[in-house]
Amino acid sequence: MNVRQAAVSGTFYPADKAELGTLVQRLLDNAVGEQNPGKVPRALIVPHAGLIYSGAVAASAFCLLRDAGQSFRRVLLLGPNHRVPLRAMAVPAVSGFACPLGVMTLDAAALRGWVDNGWVEYNDEAHRLEHCLEVQLPFLLRLNPDWQLLPVIVGQVVPEAIAALVGVGLDNPDTLVIVSSDLSHYHSYAVAQRLDQATTHHIEQLDPALHSDQACGCVAVNGLLRAAALRGLGARCIDLRNSGDTAGSRDSVVGYGAYVIA
Repeated sequence: MNVRQAAVSGTFYPADKAELGTLVQRLLDNAVGEQNPGKVPRALIVPHAGLIYSGAVAASAFCLLRDAGQSFRRVLLLGPNHRVPLRAMAVPAVSGFACPLGVMTLDAAALRGWVDNGWVEYNDEAHRLEHCLEVQLPFLLRLNPDWQLLPVIVGQVVPEAIAALVGVGLDNPDTLVIVSSDLSHYHSYAVAQRLDQATTHHIEQLDPALHSDQACGCVAVNGLLRAAALRGLGARCIDLRNSGDTAGSRDSVVGYGAYVIA
């Protein structure tokens, strides 16, 4: 089995399997979440910092899948490129993604079809050191290790192209869409709160016009918002914090939001 090995194990999250499993379970158990989420989620937006910083916020969205998640078979997971310049959407030519909790199997046949259709391209280098998708694996494996993964790194592409790909996921009841993105970066606590609240308003209005200073994953988020609007879905914020609320100084913070599309 050709597997992408973990790149940020021991830095963004614990390398020890038992320690990581305990941490993720505690985050899910203590998550803010929603007592009565209503509709089954069709998509989530979650942050991707180290778990001590953004794990609690991500868990606020992931905890919604403890019951509803049983209806899904696959997870379409998209996030921005941090390591490799990219002007496309990149998928890996591997059969699984590993982290200390196990290996998520990829739906390789679906990915091959997307490559053949010209929607995405194979690019293992774009995935090799990228953290934005990997930090979601502990949650996904803890919730359902049988889910298949469709991992996509999003470069500089037009929102319409992303919306078309995301639409494939939204139109399949067995597929959950997750976009990985942090919010504002390196502002003071008060400024970040104001900026992130404004960004949240745009997300909840399904306004696909976010910029990189609002969300590092703005390209993928905009594609999701466009696809959701075309299908009459709605977005709501589940949790909104920043690193000053979790494990960092309030002098210079990174914003984290958890959102559900249903």
